[in-house]
Amino acid sequence: MSQFYFDTENNGRKSFELPGAKPHYNPDRPGQVEHIVLDLWLDIPHQSYHGTCSIRLSPIRSGINRLTLDAVNLKIESVYVDQISQTFDYNGEQLFIQLSQPTQIGQHLLIAIAYSVEKPQRGIYFIQPDPYYPHKPTQVWTQGEDEDSRFWFPCFDYPGQLSTSEIRVRVPKNLMAISNGELIDTQEHGEDKIYHWSQKQIHPTYLMTLAVGDFAEIYDHWQDKPVTYYVEQRRKDDAQRSMGKTPRMMEFLSEKYGYAYPFPKYAQVCVDDFIFGGMENTSTTLLTDRCLLDERAALDNRNTESLVVHELAHQWFGDLLVIKHWSHAWIKEGMASYSEVMWTEHEYGDQEAAYYRLLEARSYLSEDSDRYRRPMVTHVYREAIELYDRHIYEKGSCVYHMIRAELGEELFWRAIQTFVRDNAHKTVETVDLLRAIEKATGRNLAFLFDQYVYRGGHPDFKIAYSWDGDANLAKVTVTQTQADKNDSKDLFDLKIPIGFGYTQPGQTAQLNTFTVRVNEREQSFYFPLAEKPQFVSFDVGNNFLKTVTLEYSVPELKAQLEFDPNPISRIYAAAALAKKGGLEATMALSNALRNDSFWGVQVEAAKQLGEIKLDQAFDGLVPGLQDENPFVRRAVVEALATIKTYDSYKAVKKLLKNGDPSYYVEAAASRAVGCIASLNLAEKPKEEKVIKLLKSVLEERAGWNEVVRSGAVGGLAELKTSEAALNLLLEYTKLGVPQPLRLSTIRALGKISVGQSPANLERILARLGELAKETFFLTQVAVVVALGQMETPKAMGILRSLADQAIDGRVRRYAEEEISQVQKNVGTDNALRQIREELDQIKQENQELKSRLSGLEAKSHSQ
Repeated sequence: MSQFYFDTENNGRKSFELPGAKPHYNPDRPGQVEHIVLDLWLDIPHQSYHGTCSIRLSPIRSGINRLTLDAVNLKIESVYVDQISQTFDYNGEQLFIQLSQPTQIGQHLLIAIAYSVEKPQRGIYFIQPDPYYPHKPTQVWTQGEDEDSRFWFPCFDYPGQLSTSEIRVRVPKNLMAISNGELIDTQEHGEDKIYHWSQKQIHPTYLMTLAVGDFAEIYDHWQDKPVTYYVEQRRKDDAQRSMGKTPRMMEFLSEKYGYAYPFPKYAQVCVDDFIFGGMENTSTTLLTDRCLLDERAALDNRNTESLVVHELAHQWFGDLLVIKHWSHAWIKEGMASYSEVMWTEHEYGDQEAAYYRLLEARSYLSEDSDRYRRPMVTHVYREAIELYDRHIYEKGSCVYHMIRAELGEELFWRAIQTFVRDNAHKTVETVDLLRAIEKATGRNLAFLFDQYVYRGGHPDFKIAYSWDGDANLAKVTVTQTQADKNDSKDLFDLKIPIGFGYTQPGQTAQLNTFTVRVNEREQSFYFPLAEKPQFVSFDVGNNFLKTVTLEYSVPELKAQLEFDPNPISRIYAAAALAKKGGLEATMALSNALRNDSFWGVQVEAAKQLGEIKLDQAFDGLVPGLQDENPFVRRAVVEALATIKTYDSYKAVKKLLKNGDPSYYVEAAASRAVGCIASLNLAEKPKEEKVIKLLKSVLEERAGWNEVVRSGAVGGLAELKTSEAALNLLLEYTKLGVPQPLRLSTIRALGKISVGQSPANLERILARLGELAKETFFLTQVAVVVALGQMETPKAMGILRSLADQAIDGRVRRYAEEEISQVQKNVGTDNALRQIREELDQIKQENQELKSRLSGLEAKSHSQ
């Protein structure tokens, strides 16, 4: 599964475990489910269906006289076992079947349950046009992970049960039905058509799927297996552009995992209103239709490519190897996320892959610092869906990379291939991965798992360096700042390479590398060297998941930014230079923005220039608006938004008026215009002119997924005291506004609320209260995000009702977390807000003075 866009230890952070969390275990197994058959007749206009679910069960022991199945909000009409009617009880969540004959080992049971469903809330979704969205397609699709299959058919709904399955479904003739496995039959019945799909390889209930719609079918193949893309008819051109690399990815992953793609076909179905980015149902992945790229979006959107390879990787990790319990979900989600890194490396090179990993690490680090810290493997939660966070996706990916760095290329792939081969069509736990590594390589990596998987956190390193010219000794002091001085439990014990860099004109820098054991809170290491190095590189290759603060002098940092062969090391140097500030650092960063060979480093140099409060930083940034790489232009615009001078406003406004080939650059410019105009500048762009400019973007720049217009909404939200901006935003929260734009606007209400009058604050709360009643998952999440930014206790009432009543466990969790965020925000009352604004003003004046001073110093040096 891929998330959409979007602790048990006492570590000073919020706990992962919310009130009501408890240990979860798989239930006792009455027997092995061998086969499931669903026979369904859909009534799409009434959002309902009826049919039978037949389950063939091989009892595991004799004498069982009662079976318990998961079945939520289904209307159970009858239960037969071996064609004999059975007594049953049903409480709306579980179906209890009283067997007339107790089980006997060796005698299969055939359970047949007739049932119907009306307007289901989860598990199966009916999408139809309505008065507000008349062009919405008619579609029906399912979503089983984590435990939602029980909302659309009765089953033993946990990942430890694997069986084959069949789905026969009757739909109107103008629609097609797609499911797992192979299409073995179609029959026409008057106005309807019956599709019969059969999945011959065993899989869990959460991977059973059904997707119905008027789809265009685009055919491709890998070796002799069909590869098919299903999209709305009008999106045919976008399908190949978005998913066309799939056969090459199948080849790549089959080779890497040492196991040919294991299912008879691979289908990708793009559906409307999907509640995740994608879902890896066995042989039939469902994707959000928002991943379909038009020509212009393809310029600088790699997210779709990553999503496609992520879900494909799951066909092995998740579908061929099934996790035995949700607590081990990192095994599959971490590898699917790491496969994004591997594909990036294969397709775009090492530097791109290293940067991709850094972004994954940052994503996890922000959750760890702002949300909670937890072990990656834990079975204590309220609902399994809570585990689907950045700890199992992004941190999981980083852990797989550390295993690769520890074992080396050849042994890593041997271990992964052993893991896949030994566990194909079986269930796995974390210990099975450790066993496969040991079996294939003889290496015991329990030390790494103990530190990064079974406990929360990561090392935070502070690195200091000095050179003793008399003794030709380099001294490197490494401090683990995450650990308490008197407590060793948070220390990490790792062997880390430290490199000393030497440069020759026109040649790549050479590193003299030593590996040291870092296992104490503070350690100093001494290295005898033939001559003084130009720079120092800590954790050569940057393979460990960590944070790093470099405390070197400016000359070493400048040399590292210019010459270190590893892009991540150059990025760490850029951050350290920005912290030092001053003209020399500004010039070094400007030089990196202009000249670095890799766009990722240029992006980070731009970001760091935005942090330096000198006018010369603006001079270094502006040429970057002409860079040929759209990622760089976007970073420059975002940096200019933090500089907040009239000059930066003019530069960004000009770009917005002239347009840019990239949607994302235009979106960033729209946000930046509002961001800069929100500050009390000496020369202030008139608010009404800014609103007029952003309004013109809203009226004229509808485009792919509303990216640009959502940027304009973000710009308006920065004008926190403007009633006119608020009025405009409220218009775009109405039904009928394209959904991506509407969701962005709902989120923006939270940001703009903090500067509004009490009367306007009431209007915002009233609107969010109405929106909270809508049942669509993404609308509810947008409402929660908005409320979490507010600074009024009244926001907590709406959040509380969502925490208590929302259908989706993710919404309930987000709402609870945001209640405590609002409690924190409420402390930031008006007096504090005023201090904040005055402080911004002082910073601004200070920047102007420092810039003048730096300019004078530069002149005096040049005379």
